Amino acid sequence: MVTGNLFHSKKNSWPPEEYVSRNTLQLFNFDSAAPPKQAWRRRLNSHANILKEFSVTFMEAIQMVRLGIRLWSYVREEASHGRKAPIDPFTRESCKPSASQGVPLGGMGSGSISRGFRGEFRQWQIVPGTCNISPVMANQFSIFISRDGGNKKYASVLAPGQHEGLGKTSDEGISSWGWNLNGQHSTYHALFPRAWTIYDGEPDPDLKVSCRQISPFVPHDYRDSSLPSAVFVYTLVNTGKERAKVSLLFTWANSIGGISHFSGDHVNEPFIGEDGVSGVLLHHKTAKGNPPVTFAVAASETQNVNVTILPCFGLTEGSFITARKMWGKMMQDGQFDRENFNIGPSMPSSPGETLCAAVSASAWVEPYGKCTIAFALAWSSPKIKFSKGSSYYRRYTKFYGTSERAAVDLVHDALTNYKHWEEEIEKWQSPILEDIRLPEWYKFTLFNELYFLVAGGTVWIDSSSPSADVKSDQDPPIKVESKNIKVAEAEMNCRHSTGFEHTSTSGCNSSTGVGLKQNGNSTIPRKKRSSKHFSHHLKTEDQLDGNEDVGRFLYLEGVEYIMWCTYDVHFYASFALLELFPKIELNIQRDFAKAVLSEDGRKVKFLAEGNYGIRKVRGAVPHDLGTHDPWNEMNAYNIHDTSKWKDLNSKFVLQVYRDFAATGDMAFGIEVWPAVRTAMEYMEQFDRDDDGLIENDGFPDQTYDAWTVHGVSAYCGCLWLAALQAAAAMAQRLGDKFFAETCKTKFFSAKSEFEKKLWNGSYFNYDSGSSSNSKSIQADQLAGQWYTSSSGLGPIFDEFKTRSSLQKIFDFNVMKIKGGRMGAVNGMHPNGNVDESCMQSREIWTGVTYAVAANMLLAGMEEEAFTTAEGIFIAGWSEEGFGYWFQTPEGWTTDGHYRSLIYMRPLAIWSMQWALSPPKAIIEAPKINMMDRIVISPATFSLSLPETRVRKIANKTACFGNSSLQCTC
Repeated sequence: MVTGNLFHSKKNSWPPEEYVSRNTLQLFNFDSAAPPKQAWRRRLNSHANILKEFSVTFMEAIQMVRLGIRLWSYVREEASHGRKAPIDPFTRESCKPSASQGVPLGGMGSGSISRGFRGEFRQWQIVPGTCNISPVMANQFSIFISRDGGNKKYASVLAPGQHEGLGKTSDEGISSWGWNLNGQHSTYHALFPRAWTIYDGEPDPDLKVSCRQISPFVPHDYRDSSLPSAVFVYTLVNTGKERAKVSLLFTWANSIGGISHFSGDHVNEPFIGEDGVSGVLLHHKTAKGNPPVTFAVAASETQNVNVTILPCFGLTEGSFITARKMWGKMMQDGQFDRENFNIGPSMPSSPGETLCAAVSASAWVEPYGKCTIAFALAWSSPKIKFSKGSSYYRRYTKFYGTSERAAVDLVHDALTNYKHWEEEIEKWQSPILEDIRLPEWYKFTLFNELYFLVAGGTVWIDSSSPSADVKSDQDPPIKVESKNIKVAEAEMNCRHSTGFEHTSTSGCNSSTGVGLKQNGNSTIPRKKRSSKHFSHHLKTEDQLDGNEDVGRFLYLEGVEYIMWCTYDVHFYASFALLELFPKIELNIQRDFAKAVLSEDGRKVKFLAEGNYGIRKVRGAVPHDLGTHDPWNEMNAYNIHDTSKWKDLNSKFVLQVYRDFAATGDMAFGIEVWPAVRTAMEYMEQFDRDDDGLIENDGFPDQTYDAWTVHGVSAYCGCLWLAALQAAAAMAQRLGDKFFAETCKTKFFSAKSEFEKKLWNGSYFNYDSGSSSNSKSIQADQLAGQWYTSSSGLGPIFDEFKTRSSLQKIFDFNVMKIKGGRMGAVNGMHPNGNVDESCMQSREIWTGVTYAVAANMLLAGMEEEAFTTAEGIFIAGWSEEGFGYWFQTPEGWTTDGHYRSLIYMRPLAIWSMQWALSPPKAIIEAPKINMMDRIVISPATFSLSLPETRVRKIANKTACFGNSSLQCTC
């Protein structure tokens, strides 16, 4: 645990008064209109520089030339089948990535749209596995202000300057609009899942405007957090002496990004909903056979706010109503005709034609008065279809049904429930934001890194069953061997409740199919749900029904590496899910537990060497859950044969034990135990000399998949030691004393050999080989120690070795790189030079840096920990950095060039929060004393157990109940 004198107070690193005047902040000090003091900030006129991608060195290119040829051939082959390869370094977007990102919109798993800090809607991920980064510039908020009997007028798009793609003002399209905002006095403030834009007298000097963006990301709420919607609440404060008529305009193109608006057959339709909510539905017919999408843009009409719409306008001269005419109407009247609500659906658009809609909300604001106007956006795409497999219904359809017209209900509920979302978000965030011991940069970076759980291509389905109208004509599904797994299979089809201080004894919760469910919380009225308080840790009971089937969840390794739930990376990122949505985390572990016990014998060509193997080997933890047919065709990664990797199985055992210890869910532990045992047994083949310690095989056989390892390695060896300890602890808690003692015996031998072969007096060498980098200082060398400490287990090494290694990493990998202002470089020679043996050894990995910082916190090295992690903030998030906010890459080079934007691993910052404030269950977790008397022969190193033993354990669920599992099998 961390020490009591942990933090020294630091001055606010982002004082809001440097961005917004104190008077303006005071004017908005009501109804959450003012941004929190602890928020990430940017002026709207800040330059969004083009990001610089890494490049390989000449020697690296020579080493990878054969791989490059095979990968190029594979990418072309996949394209010939209409599919995108999971890794494609050869295809580049026409729109180059820039430092322009902001908080994304929507909940998790139903598609996402990001919104740049200057106001543009970009980074479209509505269709799973696809990402269109270009902004759709017709999607804008604009403002029209009239004062003094109409003699003083202001009109502007609420986005600064001339954007790329805008033409001449004489055009009939959006270039004719008033792009008058300078942005010098307007600022963006981000604290995920909310964002605020403050217009401090722009464009009207006497009107202060706050727009806050709210999405339904509410920890432990497995209903609302799945909803594809967002709200924009405008607060207007008139500081002038004259009454002002203010009209806000929300325009939206019938598009899902890229050039999709040109495909044709799109239809717009006005609607009038309940409770004054009205707007336009935009029915989008997607290309390539993907399911359709319906957007709803709406505003809430009140006693003081009048809502009008223009269901259709176009961007070219041939349109019936052009963008220029629409703008002119708003300039003249500040609203549209009420009759527009009655005109019905539009004619389908023609190919090449862009169909847009507009919603206007207008109000009078008295001198020194205030007014609130709320808009909302929702999208309904109930079905998702993977290119080689089944179709599924998204999670939100459990509550809203499977019609695209559910967008009407979604947008209505967003406008009527957003205050409840905000209350719950503030309850969650306040304890951390108000902790004066924590640096400001850490607070907002901690929350803002969660953007990935929305923008990381997440998919959340209602159940494991495909939609009934789809049949797969692909290859047969993978086979689960039944020789000794029948009990385990039955167990793993269960879904049990989770809580940090609660043990569930519930039985299986069977699936009720797909579509609109009538069980569980689907019958809870949308507008009458009670507000429930929760702390920033897992609650005693997760929100809603404790036995709720929360469906299945996928998220990408990164938008450039299109593989679902990449497990070696999830190892770092999973702390965020476990802390905030533990039932999702446990279900991901169940998916991998089932995968461990399965085999897929289809042949695959591995591109690094050009050899062939089978797709999925029984006993091996898969690298990922697939790309084109997740859950059914795993291991989309085909660079190396990951059945020979040395980290995946250890990471599975460590994650399962951590989750088991943190939740106290005995049912979960019993479900996955057969897979844990199988994963441990599988690893025995890599112990070549029967010393209890696994060896690497002279190729990059772990998450650093370009960094070759020889013999015993610090990274994989430490993970293996930790897995032995975790397996022993789990076996002991489940009553399998023989297996616990077997793991302990192996641990003693393995630890002795590990230290003998790698400890050099101040740190653990990279590996036991004789290569030029064998003595390198690897930043991630104590990953196993990080996990055992995070799981409440005892230390692997004595305190001196742990602290000495971490100090060496801090002094060399951190502080020798730009004075600690970039994070921890992966490899460093003991002479102080960066290890440049491959591209990964010379990179700084953002998520690994956060993990190293968490390890330092657990070791009581608080100053070093925050200095290490602050390097990622400085290089990635600060104004002086490289512009990687809300798109944190896997890593960057020492000159700041990125690799793989919008990447999963940086969620590891939540492991720092876990270390700072571990849950009660971890603090009180039963400790396994590795020095206990060994009751089996020290020469017995085999982890294999008699088959009947694991069956007995799996069959004893009822016996265990709420007990502490004292009964033995």
